Order: sequence, then C-alpha cells, then structure tokens
Amino acid sequence: MAGHSKWANIQHRKGRQDARKAKFFTKAAKDIILAAKAGGGNPEDNSTLRLAIQKAKQVNLPKDKIENAIKKGTGELAGGDFTEVMYEGYGPGGVALLVDAATDNRNRTVAEIRHAFTKHGGNMAEAGAVSYMFNKKGVIVFDSEKFTEDQLMEVGLEAGAEDIIDDGDCFTVQTAPGDFMAVQQAFADAGMEFESAEISQVPENLIPVDVPTGRKVMNLFDLLEDNDDVQKVYFNADLPDELFEDE
Repeated sequence: MAGHSKWANIQHRKGRQDARKAKFFTKAAKDIILAAKAGGGNPEDNSTLRLAIQKAKQVNLPKDKIENAIKKGTGELAGGDFTEVMYEGYGPGGVALLVDAATDNRNRTVAEIRHAFTKHGGNMAEAGAVSYMFNKKGVIVFDSEKFTEDQLMEVGLEAGAEDIIDDGDCFTVQTAPGDFMAVQQAFADAGMEFESAEISQVPENLIPVDVPTGRKVMNLFDLLEDNDDVQKVYFNADLPDELFEDE
C-alpha cells in the first residue's frame, strides 16, 4: 500500500513552520469556535470540536482561550460570528488551490483572496471548478525514523485506515473522514506518536512544476495563509525537492 505523495510531506513541513507563527493561535481558536457553533460545546459529543481542541493544544493555545473559544461558538460569549467559506482558484502553472476561510465579512475576504491570486499570476474560479480534484480525508503523519510501514499497517488497517503512503522522511496514513478519530485513537492506544493529524483536502493527482513555478506557487500559498481569515490552503502541485533543501 505504499505510494508517493510529496504533497502531504510539503504540507506537513509548512504546518511546522506555521505553528511557530503567533497568528496560528487565532486560526486554532477559530477552528474551535466553528466546531462548537456547528456541533455544540461538548467535545465528547462533537468529534470535530475534539479534534480542534487537540490541534489547539499542540500549538500551546492556553486553556482559558480554548474555553472562551468554545463559549463564543455556543453563543455564551460574543465574538463567534464567523462563517465558513471555501474559495477555489488556479495558481501559476495551472496548479489548483482550495482556500478554507472563516470570516465575519465576506466582501473583505473575497477581495483579499482575489488580490492574492492576481498578484501571483493566478485567478479565482467558480465554485466546483477545482474542488472536484480533491478528496476530503483524514491525514495522520508519522516520522519514518520512528516507525516502519508494517507497524503502521498492523494498527492502522485494522482500525479502518484506507492507505499508508511512503513520503520519504514520513509516512502518511489516510482515512475516510468518518473513521479518522477511531484510527487516530488506535495509534494512540498503541503508543504510536504521530507528527500531525487533521481532516484535509487531498488532491487526486499532482501536477509537476519546475523550480521557478514552484517558487511562485509557494509565494501565493504563503500570502494566502498569512491572511487572518484563511484557515487552510490546499494545492495539487508536485513541488521540486530543491525548494526545501535549506529547511
């Protein structure tokens, strides 16, 4: 069940960089607000909220901020008036991008997203023009120096994992969204610590790009993720390893 998906590895590396940014606290809190707003403030009954809290703890969001975010989501505190929206577009080299955002002002957000695409040689697309190229999956990343593929298969497949992908310096376990929490718990019960775990949009196919185009794609990616309203950016570029040689 091995395969190559450099995209997951790149997303993981970018995630580690983003975790060092102070504004990641804001994104983590928004995730909690949106989860509580959609499914209630009890994490035992709301798996999306449970995952959002878990991710917030991974970036050391203080306990009081987690509790306040839950209360904002349930309406106990003001400040939870966010709407989830997904934008679609094409970047340099025809690379497809999905942009998940949470905003209290759609007009402001769409104008800023459109500006980012235009600035870096891309353009926004109509709803559905890009999203069909991605599949919603649970994605759990393990350091390949800590675990073998056989070890991951033994636990993951029995718990309901769909695939285990060898990405070189890490293994990526993919699940159906509905099986994500159960698979993640199975690894935790087995004492197998993962590097990251999230529900993600995984591209069906990757588009190879050269180094100059790859740099343009990453510049667009960075500008989009720096936007306070943007929660996550997904793309289907197969970026050259040279872009990450200094990391």
